[in-house]
Amino acid sequence: MKRLDGRYALVTGGSTGIGRAIAIRFAQEGANVAINYHSSGEEAELTREEVETACSTIREYGCEEMVVQANVAREDDVQAMFARVLDAWGRIDILVNNAGIQKAAPTEDMSVSDYDKVLAVNLRGSFLCAREAIRHFLARGQGGVIINDSSVHQIIPKPTFTPYAVSKAGMGNLTRTLALEYAGRGIRVNAVGPGAIATPMNKAWVEDPEKKAEVESHIPIGRAGTPEEIAAVFAFLASDDASYITGQTVYACGGLTLYPDFRTAWSSPD
Repeated sequence: MKRLDGRYALVTGGSTGIGRAIAIRFAQEGANVAINYHSSGEEAELTREEVETACSTIREYGCEEMVVQANVAREDDVQAMFARVLDAWGRIDILVNNAGIQKAAPTEDMSVSDYDKVLAVNLRGSFLCAREAIRHFLARGQGGVIINDSSVHQIIPKPTFTPYAVSKAGMGNLTRTLALEYAGRGIRVNAVGPGAIATPMNKAWVEDPEKKAEVESHIPIGRAGTPEEIAAVFAFLASDDASYITGQTVYACGGLTLYPDFRTAWSSPD
């Protein structure tokens, strides 16, 4: 039997990268998947095409799919998104808070608007979606699962990406707080902390051999990860195989959180 057979999942930011891989992996495990995306103008058309391709793959696995456009940073959009999915399916068993953005600039040059935008999508959006999911889980009385897509930068500083690092650090305690608050009511909340993953968000170094080599030189395993490898961790945490796990961040990072610069002894011998 597939691990997520017959369950209903909502994946935010599911049109590309890790989110798309999660949606497809969930379908492989038997879940019906609602894919959220947010974009406008010409970009919306390209995104919609990517979503439709993912939906076609989901259908090939014999699962239902749905596409929901919403800006997770807006409360009214989030509430409308949940209402649409629940009107169609009547239930959501799994929420994946994957939608995220990043803005790069030296902190002294970072605009308040860019700082606020990153936190609005990454952290406020995760809170808004988690809150709606929790309301539904409690009303239904059958529990549920929330998995947040965090980052190694939940604990590793990322200079020139201050709002991103701050948002992921906040996501870590959002995960722990919600897990503790609702553990007694059948709701599990966990997070996955990817490391350097070959996604469109990281194309600046993924598509540049020299930059890619520099990134990978810091990874103990010696290579960047794939979206599919991260999706496998989400599938585990969403399943009953992880029924006794809550409030944790699982770092899928090739060893980046192991202080890789300490791979060789540097201290003075005794």
